[in-house]
Amino acid sequence: MRLYSKIYGDNSKDLIILHGLFGMSDNWNSLGKKFAAHFRVHLVDLRNHGRSPHSNLFNYDVMSNDILEYLNENQIQRPILLGHSLGGKIAMKFAFTHPEFIEKIIVADIAPRKYNTDFHKNLLLKLSELELLDFTNRSDLETKLSESIQDITIRSFLLKNLFRNENKEFAWRFNIKGLLNQLTNIQEDSFVKGFCDVPTYFIRGEKSNYITDE
Repeated sequence: MRLYSKIYGDNSKDLIILHGLFGMSDNWNSLGKKFAAHFRVHLVDLRNHGRSPHSNLFNYDVMSNDILEYLNENQIQRPILLGHSLGGKIAMKFAFTHPEFIEKIIVADIAPRKYNTDFHKNLLLKLSELELLDFTNRSDLETKLSESIQDITIRSFLLKNLFRNENKEFAWRFNIKGLLNQLTNIQEDSFVKGFCDVPTYFIRGEKSNYITDE
């Protein structure tokens, strides 16, 4: 699959940044521009997210292959992969399956273990219940969504994916149906087997519960 990306900087060393679930490349614009002082930065939209194509397939095998295809298409040799949350797991999968293609990985706010996805499924279900065609302005849509998703931080993050399509109708950039059908695939950690000799750095958010002391 040909992934959408934005590229900042013209340095010789490539840094590829993979966003998390429900995210997109735009989430990394500010940091990407700062990193561009030292790297050629690629902000990539994962499949079923942002401006990349939608697909019924959504698992670590296909997403790892998407990254390999991106490297080949752009003639990138041994980049650094930085992945946040879901993007971090994709980076880990890539390090296990294609270690010769990367220099190192940086994993932000995720660990190589299974995670429950019930919370994310619940969010997708609430979004799927919204009849977007019933709304003509964003304010009314946000008000309606606040009835089911009270947390303004989560709601605002999700609403970054709302846009008007070519028919001037509201639509979601992420593939709600595809993600719902395949969500359990991103729980798995079966790719974490044996030894991986790719240098790996983990970044843990101080208040995050995704990487614990255990």
